[in-house]
Amino acid sequence: MWHPAGATDLVVLAHGGMEHSQASPYLWNSALIRMWPFAAAARTAVPTAAIGLLRYRYRGWNGDAADSAADLRAVLDELPPVIQRVVLIGHSMGGRAVVAAGDHPRVAGVLALAPWLPDDEPLTALRAPVTFAHGTLDTITDPRATTAYANRLRAAGTAVTVYSVAAETHTMLHRPTDWNTLVAEFTQSALSTPSPTTPSAAGDTEPLPEYGRRSSVPAAVWSIAVARLRFPVVARFQAG
Repeated sequence: MWHPAGATDLVVLAHGGMEHSQASPYLWNSALIRMWPFAAAARTAVPTAAIGLLRYRYRGWNGDAADSAADLRAVLDELPPVIQRVVLIGHSMGGRAVVAAGDHPRVAGVLALAPWLPDDEPLTALRAPVTFAHGTLDTITDPRATTAYANRLRAAGTAVTVYSVAAETHTMLHRPTDWNTLVAEFTQSALSTPSPTTPSAAGDTEPLPEYGRRSSVPAAVWSIAVARLRFPVVARFQAG
C-alpha cells in the first residue's frame, strides 16, 4: 500500500473475516475497509515505515487450516531482507491471525483489536510486546476470552497490555478517534528503540483513554470512507 524509499520497518494490517468461508474477500469488503483508518494512523505515526494491508485468499479461518494466519505467515516469510522490523495489527479474525503469526523473528509488536480467541486457542510463544483492546459491548467476540488468553501469555513470560474499551462494540465505530490513537501510539512504541511499552500487571485490564469525542456511527463510517479515498496506494498484493 505505502512504501517510502529506504523503509526498513513495515506495519501489516490484518482484517476480520468469518469462521468458515472459502470465498475470496473483495477489495470493498467492509472488514477490509475498516482497517484503512488504522493504516492512515500508522503512516502518520511512523512516516518512514512501509504500510501493508493484507487481503487473504479466503474470508474464513477454516478450522485447522487457519488460512488467514497461514497467509500472514507466508507474507512475513517472503519479505525482502531490507525489512528488519514488522508491527502486526489485526481486528477480529485478523487479531487471531496476528497473534498466531506473532512469533515470527522479525515481529516487533502485536496489536489485536477485538480479537477472536477461542478458549482452546493454542498459546503462541510471543517474544514481542503484545497489546489487546476489546470493547465492553462486543457481542461478536468475547472480551473475557481475550483477557484469559492475555493472562496465559503473561504466565509464559510475554509482556502484555490489555485495554477495556468502554461502551464500544465489535465494529469499533463509537470511539474511532481512540482506536486510531491507540494504533498510532502502539506503532510508535513498537518501532522505537528501545520500546517504552509498559505491560499491565497479571490479571489487570486498563480502560482505554478517551483521546477524542465519541462519534455517531454515520460519522465514523464517513471517516472510514474518507481514509479509504485519501490514502495513497502504490501497490496491491494478495497472499497466495
